[in-house]
Amino acid sequence: MKHLSLSVVALMATLGGFVDPANACTGITLRAKDNSLVVARTIDWSREEMNNIYVVVPRAHTVKSFLPDGTAGGLEFTSRFGFVGLGVEEPEFVIDGTNEAGLSAALFYFPTYGQYVEYDPAYNDQTLADFQVVSWILSQFSTIDQVKRAINNVRIVNIDSRAATVHWRIVEPNGREVVLEIVDGIPHFYENKVGVLTNAPGFEWMTTNLNNYVNLTPGTVGPQTMKTALGDVTLAAFGTGSGFLGIPGDMTPPSRFVRATFFQSYSLPQATGYDTVLQAFHILNNFDVPLGIQFPVNQAPNNMPSATQWTIATDLTNRKIYYHTMYNRVLREIDMDKIDFAGVKYQSHPLDTTKSETVVSVTID
Repeated sequence: MKHLSLSVVALMATLGGFVDPANACTGITLRAKDNSLVVARTIDWSREEMNNIYVVVPRAHTVKSFLPDGTAGGLEFTSRFGFVGLGVEEPEFVIDGTNEAGLSAALFYFPTYGQYVEYDPAYNDQTLADFQVVSWILSQFSTIDQVKRAINNVRIVNIDSRAATVHWRIVEPNGREVVLEIVDGIPHFYENKVGVLTNAPGFEWMTTNLNNYVNLTPGTVGPQTMKTALGDVTLAAFGTGSGFLGIPGDMTPPSRFVRATFFQSYSLPQATGYDTVLQAFHILNNFDVPLGIQFPVNQAPNNMPSATQWTIATDLTNRKIYYHTMYNRVLREIDMDKIDFAGVKYQSHPLDTTKSETVVSVTID
């Protein structure tokens, strides 16, 4: 029986630690003019470099969920659908992926506001670790409604009781998107018309909070003339984009949710899925977390290139996954149409074969 190492269990606990603001994942959704649907997100963690991997899972692959004691003795499930995902630490811990039916699922941190059911060994055969929910969804289902019907048949728990909770984004290739949050042990599905997800607080609060920014508009406002007791005063913008004056620029989850919503909503629609993937990466550049801003001066625990360890954009319509990492911003592509999920072997690989930026020398004649 497979057993998680103590170091992995400890890392999973610290990854979910609610006091660390480096859990700054940001997700967006874009649609191209040709109707291609693209989902994209960052994954951020500044405490230490994770073992960042991609995983290819064939049909008929069977796994057992990990339990809080680190053993793989929980829910057993066999893949009905093959899938590809990006994960951390263990191949079973898929963070963001897509299956051959076009269903996408992704995990986002959700500290302090979620609460799973209490772990009970009497229900081990129904117990599913939260870091394996994405794999369970992608391996078993092709629609959101199927997930909703099955969710009460499993008991989602932390791998480590010290860890914070997570929530999930689930997207169909037709554009339907939901957020799954477990609060007081009860799963809640929210239809996501905004197409954005960050972290805490809950999704409903995030969408309500958007009303605080009803004044924001694209473009440049003014000039405006004020009539004072002493005469007219003209107010003019210092530069373009003043319609977004007041948009929050910090890295807290509510601010990132607002910023991502406005950047996504007012970005220009692109012609194709590929063009939209490139646009998604440009938008998410605004959410890269420079290492060190989460800690007091001179107290950063390491010197990685970035707290944003990787960024992924998936064209659900054309079944292509793209990613870049903190070490190398060259885009890598996984074409799911070129994978025979009936015959491919189960496998995982590092996101970076070489941890160095690709630099192309410019020749001057």
